[in-house]
Amino acid sequence: MECLFFALDTLVLSWNNLEGPIPESVFHLQSLKILDLSSNKFNGTFELSSFQKLGNLTFLSLSYNNLFINVGLATPALPLLLNLTSLKLASCKLKTFPDLSAQSRMSLLDLSDNQISGNIPSWIWKIGNGSLTYLNLSHNLLEDLLQPLSNLPPLLAMLDLRFNQLRGPIPTPPLYSGYVDYSNNRFTSSIPRDIGLYMSYTIFFSLSNNNITGIIPKSICNASNLQILDLSDNAFSGTIPSCLIQNEALAVLNLGRNRLIGNIPGELGHKCSLQTLDLNENLLDGKFPKSLANCKELEVLKLGNNGMNDTFPSWLKNISSLRVLVLGGNKFHGQIGCPDSNSTWPKLQIVDLALNNFNGVLPEKCFSNWRAMMAGEDDVQPKSGHLGFRVLQFSQLYYQDTVPVTIKGENMKLVKVLSIFTSIDFSCNNFQGEIPKDIGNLNLLYVLNLSGNGFTGQIPSSIGQLRQLESLDLSQNKVSGEIPAQLASLNFLSVLNLSFNQLVGRIPTGSQLQTFSENSYLGNRGLCGFPLNASFEAKDATPSTSDGRHSSSRKVIKWEYIAPEIGFVTGMGIVIWPLVLSRRWGRCYYKHVDRILSRILNHQNQLRASGGRRSHTIRSRRM
Repeated sequence: MECLFFALDTLVLSWNNLEGPIPESVFHLQSLKILDLSSNKFNGTFELSSFQKLGNLTFLSLSYNNLFINVGLATPALPLLLNLTSLKLASCKLKTFPDLSAQSRMSLLDLSDNQISGNIPSWIWKIGNGSLTYLNLSHNLLEDLLQPLSNLPPLLAMLDLRFNQLRGPIPTPPLYSGYVDYSNNRFTSSIPRDIGLYMSYTIFFSLSNNNITGIIPKSICNASNLQILDLSDNAFSGTIPSCLIQNEALAVLNLGRNRLIGNIPGELGHKCSLQTLDLNENLLDGKFPKSLANCKELEVLKLGNNGMNDTFPSWLKNISSLRVLVLGGNKFHGQIGCPDSNSTWPKLQIVDLALNNFNGVLPEKCFSNWRAMMAGEDDVQPKSGHLGFRVLQFSQLYYQDTVPVTIKGENMKLVKVLSIFTSIDFSCNNFQGEIPKDIGNLNLLYVLNLSGNGFTGQIPSSIGQLRQLESLDLSQNKVSGEIPAQLASLNFLSVLNLSFNQLVGRIPTGSQLQTFSENSYLGNRGLCGFPLNASFEAKDATPSTSDGRHSSSRKVIKWEYIAPEIGFVTGMGIVIWPLVLSRRWGRCYYKHVDRILSRILNHQNQLRASGGRRSHTIRSRRM
């Protein structure tokens, strides 16, 4: 039995809860060819040269433990395991590169999630004598590439350099690369104009979150196999190449947070494969391309914070896969209508129409179709836990969608969007009428923001059915009546803003509504009850004294003089602080101020015109 043990050639113990140091007996298994101890709780410090005893090893993985691996004793005079074809040392607290310059057979190297700093050595591109196909150096502190940027190994199919501090021009992708990720670095300059010549086999390409300028070259359209292109969070300028939009293989196109101008170009064909289109925060204008309706698999559409001027895209009604719709911060106008369809966007879970010029009454039929926001609709929930796209059908590589949302009055970006997260933001528009009662059927809703509109009537008691609700903002409307007692049962509510409406009566008592500050209820003159009473409790400002001799020593506070100052300071704080701290409040505020001023100026111009005519008539009569 002992002989059989020492003849063992494969030992795979990954994804367990094994802890403590690596047993010494492992280093006596001299016949081992495959050793995988990854994703456990092994700990301790040891030299990488300890594995020199296992000369037959071809595959070694120690990734994702609590190990501290010292590579200081590895020298070219004692090459490390010359038969190795795969080495995985991710998250092993490495400070420097292990010397692998003598490796002639290695095809896979993973040194990600370590603390390696400095430059990428030139010998790393020569590993395997040109046979290196997988290189992952992501999540380190690397600063520069010493290799000529256009001379990377041509067979390198997977190159991951994201989350470092790499600077300088962009490296040209390897000729036969399928996956290239340069995101979250400090690369500068512009994309090489001939980059498309090197991307004939590329499926995934990301330059997200760098400092890249210039235009998007048309040669990138030559990447006919490209499924995911992420150029977001840079400083690209110019227009979007129309051929890029027309790429039928493209499933994810993210150009968000750049300086792109012009219209959304191109005519999308019936073979459109787009699942994510993110053009957020650019300088785009014009109208929606109607051909976007041909993208039947579209799940995420983000066009927010541009200058687009169009009506609500009701013609997207047949895209039943749509989950995220972000149109906020544009010049969209008119009423939002839901076409005569009982299946309009049944999977929709995030909708943002804020900071536009939409008007009219909210149609109740819309909310009844959004079944992903209702309990008991498991058929519309995705199989995976997050919104994303699998890079290859049988791989573990995913592209994660990000979505900007406003929660607790702050703009934030959800990096991993849970399939159960739901949000409606219609704030800062011109909606009127009553808040639809059917909104209470969306009992999986987490965020509801209807602030900055002209809603009237009472707050629907059906909102009390939104038991998952964490944020509710109905401020700056004209809703009246009493606060429904049902709102007191919203136990998960952490953000509430009902300020500046026409609410009356006593704030309902309950375990939740009394936990908010008085700022949640300000601007409602007819409203009373805790916490509003907290600062207005009856206290005698001039307490009576039984002894007149001591009355002169008491300093009586003249509240009739101080009260106006307190009110002025409080009022200014309520108005100014949201404008300073919240960009969204500021934009909403100035938008309404501009409307009021334009009305006043127009009225004054009319008065001046009519006054001028009157004075002319009087002078003519006198003459």
